[in-house]
Amino acid sequence: MRAAALYSAAGSLLLTTLAATPAQPVPPAGPGSAEAHGTAVAARRAAAAGIEFGSCPKAEDLPGGMRCGTVSVPLDYAHPDGKRIELTVSRVRATRKDPDGGEREVPGRGALLYNPGGPGASGLYFPLVGMVPEWKRIAAAYDLVGYAPRGVAPSAPLSCQDPGEFFKGPRPAPTQPSDAYKEQRAAEAEAYARDCAERGGDALRHYHSLNNARDLEVVRAALGERRLTFMGASYGTYLGALYAELFPSHVRRMVFDAVVNPDPEQVWYRNNLDQSEAFEDRWDDFKEWVAEHDAVYGLGDTARKVQDAYEEASARLAAEPAGGTVGPAQLQGAFLKAGYYDDYWPHRAEALWAYLEGDPRPLIDQAGTRTAEGAAGAENSNAVYTAVECNDAPWPTDFGVWDRDNTRLARRAPFETWDNVWTNLPCAYWRAPRQQPLDVRTAPGELPPTLVLAAERDAATPYEGALELRRRLAGSVLVTERDAGTHGIAGGPNDCVNGHLEAYLLEDRLPARDTWCAPRPEPEPRQAAAPRA
Repeated sequence: MRAAALYSAAGSLLLTTLAATPAQPVPPAGPGSAEAHGTAVAARRAAAAGIEFGSCPKAEDLPGGMRCGTVSVPLDYAHPDGKRIELTVSRVRATRKDPDGGEREVPGRGALLYNPGGPGASGLYFPLVGMVPEWKRIAAAYDLVGYAPRGVAPSAPLSCQDPGEFFKGPRPAPTQPSDAYKEQRAAEAEAYARDCAERGGDALRHYHSLNNARDLEVVRAALGERRLTFMGASYGTYLGALYAELFPSHVRRMVFDAVVNPDPEQVWYRNNLDQSEAFEDRWDDFKEWVAEHDAVYGLGDTARKVQDAYEEASARLAAEPAGGTVGPAQLQGAFLKAGYYDDYWPHRAEALWAYLEGDPRPLIDQAGTRTAEGAAGAENSNAVYTAVECNDAPWPTDFGVWDRDNTRLARRAPFETWDNVWTNLPCAYWRAPRQQPLDVRTAPGELPPTLVLAAERDAATPYEGALELRRRLAGSVLVTERDAGTHGIAGGPNDCVNGHLEAYLLEDRLPARDTWCAPRPEPEPRQAAAPRA
């Protein structure tokens, strides 16, 4: 799950351009629905056709050892004989080699299909993880399969604006935005929603999580898998949860890593409020780490002093953007990534130190304008993210609600709150029908045992989401990385986590009860910087 939407401030703010009243939410399609029938038809066709794997699309720049193919799915599952779109799938076959260097041939366990989240992220690169030591045992037994979900290039790519206009920089990043600034950003959000509707046309309504779950069922069938082995990270956990609810008898194994809260009341507006609050704690973790390494970075020996250094940099960038492209918003965006992954901590701290010492190059490298190719990919990803989240559930359509909620929240969580609002505010003006979120619940014996992984201080998907999913999926077991906050922990540096992952995927074995792993080591500071005088 990416940054989310919120809003607060003056309820008296007048916006006469608030979106037209959206259609009533569309109730979930049940087992006897046209969508359920259409999914079964599409799956039968995909099983008969299979996937003809060959070279991967050149534009994706995938290595030659990876093979790609396409799977045809209905744009609208209620009309399986209507318009169809092609999903691109990537695969690397199981090595079948003993990862310990022995002579034995490892038995194959079928395909492991992966979704990296977003929504709007591509999984085409996933099979490359087989080259990482932590994944060698899994790669020996499983065909590693990734795919680009509907809307994500090259799978019927969705676009809402000219990629050349996507990266707007430099921009301010006020933690207490004025009414005038809110009006400006609200107008931009409304224009973006309008552009999505105009560019997407009637197809736009079909980009949502329920159809993503149906697509997963068709890809399973096309792979020739009687039952699905699936790993989802971040938003991919919500996708997996929907699949488990819709197709429980077609599940073999499921891993949920960095869990989105699936409670229908949380999807997506409240999830994003919770995310903004959690990022404040994670931002504190980063500042405390920098303060502990003041001898390296010289940014202050307390979190407050590190915050002061950050605010000094932001003020300077507001007066004179670095490289003409990096302003306060670009600075905030770069440091937001440090809230997702602590591997970024040394790089961001060094860039902040260098900028304050008069060298803006590291900061420009980390936060500056992207290439045209990068802009196209980012625009596409953002379009899919917006379409899926806006289509998935009802959102407040009164700007005053967003303003009120987020003004309150920003008082205690200023770091991400307003950026999260601007990311998601197009959903207030969305023109396509909204889905009613599915109430995911499985009874004992309905679903095979599943594995839930979570970091206790994950900000992007706060820990309560893992607890909620654990409660909703009977037979699931939760493994928690204690006092850690990296977003996504499977196949990382934590041997305890990886041991449980391998035991589940390779031996069908789960812990008898929920369990905890010690945290991964904190990142080592880079020694290139010299303390500030």
